Amino acid sequence: MNHNKIIPSLWFCTDKGKLSIVVAYYQNVFGSNFESGNIIPLGETPSGNAEMCEAILFGQKYSLMSTEKKHHAFNDAVSFTINCENQQEIDTYWDYFIQEGTASQCGWCMDKFGLRWQVVPHNLAELMSRPNAFDVMMKQQKIIIDEYLK
Repeated sequence: MNHNKIIPSLWFCTDKGKLSIVVAYYQNVFGSNFESGNIIPLGETPSGNAEMCEAILFGQKYSLMSTEKKHHAFNDAVSFTINCENQQEIDTYWDYFIQEGTASQCGWCMDKFGLRWQVVPHNLAELMSRPNAFDVMMKQQKIIIDEYLK
């Protein structure tokens, strides 16, 4: 694992506090862009069984922890933006996250753990400079690039 000075930590709630559920979920969608370290059992805590590990997603290191009792839920104050190369990549991430999560508006969605994602094209600023782009975006949940090009 690399040595970032600041490492974001994400606290999940899963059945029996099993972090392997989280790791498998993100490994499934991010493939080789997601690496996890060994899962370390922490045992019983005030939030029930707990486990942790380090993970790297697209080169960024994270600390992951899971407990069986929800301590603090994720909310809109923190989200992750995925800058996608094309519509196919947008569709892949968006469709995966909303299978068990929730669609929102303007490219925002929430995965099954409640983590918020902004699934957007890498050239969003350029698309937003087009006439009526704001109106197009306000009508979208998932970003459809072709709708900005009309």
